[in-house]
Order: sequence, then structure tokens, then C-alpha cells
Amino acid sequence: MGPTGAPRHVVVIGLGYVGLPLAVAAAEAGFRVTGLDTDDQRIKRLTAGGSYVEDIPDARLRAALDTGLTVTHDYAGTAGFDVCVIAVPTPLRDGAPDLSYVESAACSVTPHLRPGATVVLESTSYPGTTEDVLRPILEHGSGLRAGRDFRLGYSPERIDPGNAHWRLENTPKVVSGVDAESLAALEDFYGRIVDRTVPVSSPRTAELTKLLENTFRQVNIALVNELAMCARPLGVDIREAVAAAATKPFGFMPFLPGPGVGGHCLPVDPTYLAWQVRRTLSHDVRFISLANEINTHMPRYVVQRVTETLGREPAGARVLLLGLAYKKNTGDVRESPAVEVARLLHEAGARVRAVEPFADPVHLPAHVLCVDLTEEELRDADVVVVTTDHDAFDYALVERHARRVFDTRGRCRGEAVAQL
Repeated sequence: MGPTGAPRHVVVIGLGYVGLPLAVAAAEAGFRVTGLDTDDQRIKRLTAGGSYVEDIPDARLRAALDTGLTVTHDYAGTAGFDVCVIAVPTPLRDGAPDLSYVESAACSVTPHLRPGATVVLESTSYPGTTEDVLRPILEHGSGLRAGRDFRLGYSPERIDPGNAHWRLENTPKVVSGVDAESLAALEDFYGRIVDRTVPVSSPRTAELTKLLENTFRQVNIALVNELAMCARPLGVDIREAVAAAATKPFGFMPFLPGPGVGGHCLPVDPTYLAWQVRRTLSHDVRFISLANEINTHMPRYVVQRVTETLGREPAGARVLLLGLAYKKNTGDVRESPAVEVARLLHEAGARVRAVEPFADPVHLPAHVLCVDLTEEELRDADVVVVTTDHDAFDYALVERHARRVFDTRGRCRGEAVAQL
């Protein structure tokens, strides 16, 4: 709420897995919220009260729509905003950050930027994006100056889709501003939505914080994946070793092996940092390059192990994949290693079927036949591959009826099960 008690106007540009939860939470906090997305199908679905983000149930969305949330594809709806949060995609194109969505959003909202307003970037990018890319667009288009006339800052998203415990509201929110007044504005805004804000000295620091978090995960997942490939020939169960190491109460954090990494963050974010360091310092961040190489290789290693489990080449074999999403209990298939495993098996001549209870079928590969998890499917499969460990799967059913199982997630047991 504003100083007078009237709801302030908040605009959230980009209604994906980051923007939609923020827009709903802001409406619940008493703000008048305009959620904007250029995807007409998304807007139609949201307007009808249907959510496509697992963390936002339909009932919660409808309650927000009934109170302070409006969704639109028209930038005219952003007029008179007090706070604008840009949460649009920042994909990689040919190994370089593509900031066209950020630039387009900035250009489109600039005509509605007025003195006293606040603009926040949440999209992941390299250090310097807020000040070197976003700021000039806003200032040139409006004739206003950041810091003097309007507030500008960066706050990295920390959404973990499917995490029932750590949600937007109780995850500490890193905030930054181009000056003290901008930082104070971000702390005031987010402080009404989340339990705790964590101020840092500059947008560059906040931008690096996000990349550091995901580079840490990428590197450690790569480490345990490489050890998993070595442990088996040495006669060691890597998961047992990780569990034992995790009993040490200091100096160790457990990471588990898997078929690779996926989603928008882990396969992408560390590359932003490596690209910026290479461009500005002519230096390679070798840990990032090596981690990318190891994790990118994992789907091919999975197919190699599936071939060993079959005892023959995959050509003609009926393969049932459990899960195509990049992580458990979500339907997000972006950069999913399971999808890459499916592609490689299909190219090898396998007849690939998959059970995926969460993902929208429109986003699934055309060469994969989606089926339900049944006794018949399990019995008819030459091999069952656990690629995503959704809790919805009946693993006891798999253990009873599958002839062969290759498990990349450590969910199945039995003589017919081979572990990653």
C-alpha cells in the first residue's frame, strides 16, 4: 500500500514462471497489478482463470483476478505505473545473451515512465545489464534520468518451480539500486511481498549474485556426474557415497547425479558470466566450460548405459521413459536432459514412449508417444528409463512389472534395476 493507503499500480512484464507468481503475490499484498505478456494464448488462459504455472493453482489465480490483478497484452495498460518489474526471457543465441526481450519491454514501457516511478529488472543476465543496457533505453526514451527522476534497480529471481517449501514469499530477495533512493524503493516494494530483503551495493553485484548461485550448482552437479561415471567401474555406489559424505556437519553440501541439467537457469546462466568475462577480460572461466561439457555429455552417457542395460543396440527396442520435464513435480521441459535422451534414442532407432503427467503435450517432442503408466506399458517395454523422478510415479509398480530398468534418479531397487 502507498503512503495514503491507496493501492499503488504495479506492472509485471512477462508472465512466465517468474512473473506470474510475482504478479499474484503483489495483488495479494494489496497492489493494483497489471500483468503483461505478448503471448495472446497466455492472456486468454489467464483471463479465464487458468494457470499454466504449477506454483500458482487456478483458485489462487482467480482470487487475484477478483481483487487487484489484471492481465493484458497491451502496453497501454501500463500507463500510470508506480513500479514496473521486467521479468522476460533472456535466452542464449549462438552462445551469446539475447537481450532483445528486455530491450523490447523497455522501449514499450518507456512512454509511460514518469517521475517518481520505479523500474526493476528481474531477468537473469550478465553484470552490467541494468546500467549499461536497460538504463540508456529508459533515459533516452523518456528524457528522465535514473536516480534523479526515477528509480532503477535489479533484483534476481530465485523461483524454484515445484518447491513446496521455498516459495517467492519466504525466499530472501536480493535487491539493488543505481543509487540509495533506488535501493530504498526496491526494499519498500519487495518488503511488502517477501519476508526478507537482502540489499547489496550495486546492480552489478546483484546480477553476479544470481549467476554465482547457478554456477555453483552447475559446477557441483558436474562434479558428482563425473564421479558417477567413474564410481561404477570402481565398484562404488555414488549415491551411497554422497549420502555418507552428507553426514559431515560442515564443509560439504550434497548434490546428486542425474541425466544432465535443464530449465532456463542451469544450462544457461553460467554461460552469461563466461561470455561477459571472455568479452571484457579475454579470460575463460574454465570451471564453467568444463561443467557445461560434462553436463551436456550426460544424455549421451545415459543412452550408452541404456544400450548396456538392453544388451544390444537400441534400434527396434521399445523404450519407456518416466518423465520428460527437467526436474521433478514440474512440467517445464525447457533444455530438459530427458528430452535430449528421447531424441538420441529416437535417432538410434528406438521406439520411444514416455509418461509425463505434468507437461503440456504441445511442448513435448513429436517423435515420442505419450502414454499412461500401466502394467501393460511396463511389461511391453524392453527397458524402462527413469529420467525425471516425479513423486506421482508408482515406483513399486515399476519394480514389479518392468523387465529392465535404468534409473538415473535413484528411485528404484531390485535385481532388474541398473543405477546411473
